[in-house]
Amino acid sequence: MKKAFKVGLVTVAAVFVLSACTSKASNNKSADTGEQTKESNIQVVKPWIASKNTTRVNTSDPVEAAVIVSQSLWMATSKDNRPGSIILTDPDNWQNAVASADLIHHPSNGPILFVTKNGIPAATASEIKRLQPKGVEINNGVQVILVGDLDQNVEDQAKDLGFKIDKVTGDNPAALAKAIDAYYTNLAGENPSSVVIGSMESQEYTMPAINWIAHMPEPLLYVNKDEIPLETVEALQTRGGNANIYILGPESVITTKVEKELQQYGQTVRISGDDPYANAIAFAQFKDKTTGFGWGITTPGHNFSFVNSDTPAFALAGAPFSHLGKHAPLLWTDKDAMPESVMNYVMSLQPKYDQSPTEGPYNHAWLIGSEKSISLKGQGEIDNMLEIVSKSGEGHENMPGMHH
Repeated sequence: MKKAFKVGLVTVAAVFVLSACTSKASNNKSADTGEQTKESNIQVVKPWIASKNTTRVNTSDPVEAAVIVSQSLWMATSKDNRPGSIILTDPDNWQNAVASADLIHHPSNGPILFVTKNGIPAATASEIKRLQPKGVEINNGVQVILVGDLDQNVEDQAKDLGFKIDKVTGDNPAALAKAIDAYYTNLAGENPSSVVIGSMESQEYTMPAINWIAHMPEPLLYVNKDEIPLETVEALQTRGGNANIYILGPESVITTKVEKELQQYGQTVRISGDDPYANAIAFAQFKDKTTGFGWGITTPGHNFSFVNSDTPAFALAGAPFSHLGKHAPLLWTDKDAMPESVMNYVMSLQPKYDQSPTEGPYNHAWLIGSEKSISLKGQGEIDNMLEIVSKSGEGHENMPGMHH
């Protein structure tokens, strides 16, 4: 796997209205999001591009991706489909951004939107105003939660939008993860016994945790390869020695030494694969039947978020897809084709019907990123592998009643 890139945030002009099909053309054009019609000088904006089994979040900018994901899940047409509170974080600090996904879940019930360390991009500000978060009653009506080490200017801009603000901070990623765990526990009134342990040093191995902690109220806590930070120890100690500890990643990422040290705080289970692709698959397949922890996806009829391993910021943007709708775990892929391990896993889940494809079940995938990240060829391959087929191997044309 190539080294993950550092996200460059682009301030998007407020004229870019993602919820509409069209907008007037301007000089603020975003690559891979539209096409120009000569006759009317109208820019056709395509934030979503769908095939029969896939939906692409069509942008090369992580800020826009987070906004499109938000618009996909929170239509904000009534009180019932507005978020409670919104999480603002800086994706340039991936450790902070991943841990923040624990706050997506209820009672906050809201998206992650991106800011820079020093300010709020126009697209993010526009989306906050569109969403009009209701505020979480048990959190004193807080509507926007700032997560991580952000400049005072971010807080000031959020307040200028007219919303009630709260902050969760920490001196380092382990401290912030502990603070997020405590913040959620205070809101929910219970301390989740299950926790995910991820590496602060290996983004590609830790990132699949973001989809689970967005889906379930169970936090991500951090370790180094050979050491458990004090803040993580303190968070685990709140479980009174009864934590269910799920270590995400192989021994090359989190050593057996750390695993043995973690055992004094509860029961440990390692979920791992030999490479980041296999590691994400292992997490998607894993289920602890005793505790209920894990996706346990080993049969057809499910949804996935596909992200190019070279553009991990899109996995941050796509985390809410695990909270509402079809509840999707993360799978890494490459630009033009699925790696062999991912292909084999997806093929093992291909739905098969007896008499008619109307029987279902059906698979679906979110693809996060423009064709610069996942090509049209790559999308076509994923779409094909998700398609429902006949158990007999015959096509639709051989279904009963198709011959006259």
